Amino acid sequence: MVSSEQRHAIAALVAHPIYELIPLGTARDDSAALPASARVTITTSTRLGLDATLSLAEWLAARGHDVAPHIAARLVRDRAHVSDIIARLRRANVRKVFVVGGDAAPVGDITDGLSLIRAMHDVGHRFKEIGVPAYPEGHPTIPDDVLLDDLRKKQPLAQWMTTQMSFNPGAVGAWITRVRREGIALPIHLGIPGAVGLRKLTAIAARIGVADSARYLMKHRGLLGHLAQLGSFGPDAFLNDLAPTLADPRANVVALHVFTMNQVAATVTWRQKLLDELGT
Repeated sequence: MVSSEQRHAIAALVAHPIYELIPLGTARDDSAALPASARVTITTSTRLGLDATLSLAEWLAARGHDVAPHIAARLVRDRAHVSDIIARLRRANVRKVFVVGGDAAPVGDITDGLSLIRAMHDVGHRFKEIGVPAYPEGHPTIPDDVLLDDLRKKQPLAQWMTTQMSFNPGAVGAWITRVRREGIALPIHLGIPGAVGLRKLTAIAARIGVADSARYLMKHRGLLGHLAQLGSFGPDAFLNDLAPTLADPRANVVALHVFTMNQVAATVTWRQKLLDELGT
């Protein structure tokens, strides 16, 4: 049973989520369903390239949204490229970025997220906030102790961490307890799926490209299981199961990062429905 305090904690997060978009050709049309002045983050991938991410970030920022594009370190050539990216985003009034390592072979001498963040600081980035990824259920190729050490090194240079999408509230809750015990104090943006349909997901995966699709499906096998059984998935049960953690100020979960897979309208509808059910 979810307590009143826990319901309020869930409602506060659901009221103002961060919507993740993929910079596909339809993304501008999909974004029409976003609430005014929405918080938006934009993925980057090897196939679509960094320019697709930056272009969509510029377009959304010009329409009044609070945008944080993903910058993949392995798609950045050198420090001159870092300066160019910073200047471009500054002109677009983008004041937040989310820095990831990326899965591609490096195009230059910047090979991981920490190196890119340090390079950004060295050239004087002036971003208001920098976010970094976190992995409650581990990473396919990086040991847990290395992930923890990486967060520890990024902590003085970043303002938040976003968790990979998960369907295991027990694992996420245990991970939050562990990282707080280990001294990782960065605020958490909790990664959750939006209202996702199987057909839509597979279509997007195919358009992203074979390599990215394989990595995506390997990382989110649980999503496919849920979708195959239900045809769609909403994170209501996940949030309810994690409610004690969300209501605990020591957990410092400050936002929901919704993996919309560009089903923005369906995700916005889900959000409002849940708020109504919570009595907000």
